[in-house]
Amino acid sequence: MANNNNDNMSMEERGRKGGQATAEKHDKEFFQEIGRKGGEATAENHDKEFYQEIGQKGGEATAENHDKEFYQEIGRKGGEATAENHDKEFYQEIGRKGGEATSENHDKEFYQEIGEKGGKSRSNQRDDD
Repeated sequence: MANNNNDNMSMEERGRKGGQATAEKHDKEFFQEIGRKGGEATAENHDKEFYQEIGQKGGEATAENHDKEFYQEIGRKGGEATAENHDKEFYQEIGRKGGEATSENHDKEFYQEIGEKGGKSRSNQRDDD
C-alpha cells in the first residue's frame, strides 16, 4: 500500500489538500447546488429563533471587527446594487410598505414631533440661504 506521508500531515493540512482537490474537480454550479441543498436541510431542521440567534452572533462578531467606514462602504455598495437592479415602481412599493408599517407602529404625537422637527430643519435651511 502506498504511503502518501499522511501520517506526518496535520488535520489542517489534510483538510486543505482535500479542499483543493475538490475545488479542482468541480465547477461553480456544483458548489451552488450543494450550498442550496445544505441551506434547505438547515431550514428544515431549525426554527426562526435559530436564525435570529446566529444572525445576532454574526452581527456582533462583524461589529467587533469593523469600523464605521466599513459599514458606510457596504451600505454604499448595497445601495448602488439595489439602484441598478430595481426601477421606480420598486421604490414606490417599498416606500408604501414602510409608510404603512410606520403608521401601524406610531401614534399622532409621533407625527406631530417629526413634523415639527422637519419644519425647524427647513426653516434653518432657508435662514442659511
